[in-house]
Amino acid sequence: MILFPAIDLKDGQCVRLKHGEMSSATVFNDDPGAQARTFEQQGFKYLHIVDLDGAFAGKPANAAAVESILRSISIPAQLGGGIRDMATIEAWLGKGIARVILGTVAVRNPALVREACKKHPGRVAVGIDAKGGKVAVEGWAETSELTAIELAKRFEDAGVAAIIYTDIERDGVLKGLNLPGTVALARETSIPVIASGGLASMADIDALLAPECAILAGAISGRALYDGRIDPAAALKRLAGNPLSPRAGRGPG
Repeated sequence: MILFPAIDLKDGQCVRLKHGEMSSATVFNDDPGAQARTFEQQGFKYLHIVDLDGAFAGKPANAAAVESILRSISIPAQLGGGIRDMATIEAWLGKGIARVILGTVAVRNPALVREACKKHPGRVAVGIDAKGGKVAVEGWAETSELTAIELAKRFEDAGVAAIIYTDIERDGVLKGLNLPGTVALARETSIPVIASGGLASMADIDALLAPECAILAGAISGRALYDGRIDPAAALKRLAGNPLSPRAGRGPG
């Protein structure tokens, strides 16, 4: 199982939000490149980046910060936030992003997701952010009538590399992952699922070792890594010793 450290970008800085509220941002590092380098030095193998301003604006807003991160690391990185058209998808893939994450556009324009998956196999993920089980879009500012499982099933045959499932009500508040909801989603789709939102402690890392969680391809952690609640070396060691299921073993494409 892959543990992804998260870098959320707002105004060029590494921040964490609570419940996705931009007004609740806490700045943890004003040098995203240095933060990314630290994560790589700690032993992480894959980085998760979100352009928060871009998610609200509908177009990239922290390009300089993302490019700084890419110059600073040799490990792959996935990026979401404000990626709404093919030109933006291809621009980021061309700049070295290993995988783009499509969120709002997966609801608004599913045909684009399918086209992107066909043109760039293994390099397109879908971000499903849910509140009360319903999918949220536009930087979590709006909630749709779609459930997370319904949205996932729309892309079952599209070639999506992974689904990043975030429980908004747990994001940034250190309440623990919504593992029952995430595992339920993973059971309903053949697409690898990555858990996000609320990973708070080493106890949560241990919870990921439960047999029912072997179906998951990975998990994302943010605030708990920044404030020391999770020890990177210990967390990576525990997860490395967890035998992967065949599905989880497909991992990030």
